[in-house]
Amino acid sequence: MEKKDFEAWLDNISIAFLSLTDLQKNETLDHLISLSGAVQLRHLSNNLEILLKRDFLKLLPLELSFYLLKWLDPQTLLTCCLVSKQWNKVISACTEVWQTACKNLGWQIDDSVQDPLHWKKVYLKAILRMKQLKDHEAFETSSLIGHSARVYALYYKDGLLCTGSDDLSAKLWDVSTGQCIYGIQTHTCAAVKFDEQKLVTGSFDNTVACWEWSSGAKTQHFRGHTGAVFSVDYNDELDILVSGSADFTVKVWALSTGTCLNTLTGHTEWVTKVVLQKCKVKSLMHSPGDYILLSADKYEIKIWPIGREINCKCLRTLSVSEDRSISLQPRLHFDGKYIVCSSALGLYQWDFASYDILRVIKPPDFSNVSLLGFGEIFALLFDNRYLYIMDLRTEKLISRWPLPEYRKSKRGSSFLAGEVSWLNGLNGQNDTGLVFATSMPDHSIHLVLWKEHG
Repeated sequence: MEKKDFEAWLDNISIAFLSLTDLQKNETLDHLISLSGAVQLRHLSNNLEILLKRDFLKLLPLELSFYLLKWLDPQTLLTCCLVSKQWNKVISACTEVWQTACKNLGWQIDDSVQDPLHWKKVYLKAILRMKQLKDHEAFETSSLIGHSARVYALYYKDGLLCTGSDDLSAKLWDVSTGQCIYGIQTHTCAAVKFDEQKLVTGSFDNTVACWEWSSGAKTQHFRGHTGAVFSVDYNDELDILVSGSADFTVKVWALSTGTCLNTLTGHTEWVTKVVLQKCKVKSLMHSPGDYILLSADKYEIKIWPIGREINCKCLRTLSVSEDRSISLQPRLHFDGKYIVCSSALGLYQWDFASYDILRVIKPPDFSNVSLLGFGEIFALLFDNRYLYIMDLRTEKLISRWPLPEYRKSKRGSSFLAGEVSWLNGLNGQNDTGLVFATSMPDHSIHLVLWKEHG
């Protein structure tokens, strides 16, 4: 048949074929296949594979591909990446999908990162770290040895751990190397806090002292308490130091001169924690930027305005039980927006603007669990046997780490959290360094550290 005649015949056949029903089309194809030889059947097989396996993801506009991919879970997407290089390229560049997956794992998102392939890599790193947490394999331990008597006071900042002991010394340690950087002869320490130049100590001898790291010299001595000083905090901008004592009082001192500016009364138990912090929310009683002092005893948390007003009065007293039958744990978290404290009833979170209780978290067997750190995503807790990580979005414990028989203390200075920025969300960089430290009966300090990424 001539080409021209064949094309005319093919057009007529095509028009007639399109007019048939689906059943008639199928019967026509069956008949044509039965008439075909090996060459025709091979041709048919090769072309059917191409027609039936069209790469729809390659053919669709990129925006529509991203929209479809959003409906798949991350694990399915990772499997889809194995289909072809083109699929892997498109799926890896789906930023919104991977960012959402990272957020769901408790990861911080930096929207300024422009690299479209960045977030898939972050997700792969995130699932590895979260698997380590779930399998209780994210941490490792080490010890600091150097004190000759019980270590009571601990304070951590920027990779450095300060320890105060009954051996009349305070030491500053580099956590990453385990080396002692400074050692100062002091009084017996019940509380410590430091910065680059100085060390402030509260003591069982009822005094507070300020020491210079470089020389070891005592630069100020704060006398006035009639009981042991269990907690200290200070602010150089305000030139104020505050101290909580077993004499049931909080004293406000001029940091530079050692003069007692005010004695805050009202507590009926030992004041075991004082926290000086800037307010970040507005209410009838305070504005953002105001300095606030929190002081806690066995049953109550008191809130004081600190700043230019020296003769301040207590703004509010918070408690978890009206009949004072439930004790607060010694740890206290205050970030300027929320106050968090644990008790035998659970973990209490107050809104600092209204002083209302936002929620009470009650994990299983909470009566023996104490608060170490509290963030937007995670909380760090511990009891006599384990260190725990809680996902605050679900209020479920997602990881634990065994602890040795550490030296118990009702006043809580002999244990602390290390780096805490990860509690607001992991980011692949902040899950390093110290997680937890506690003093041991043999006078050493037990450290729990993040294990490096696999």
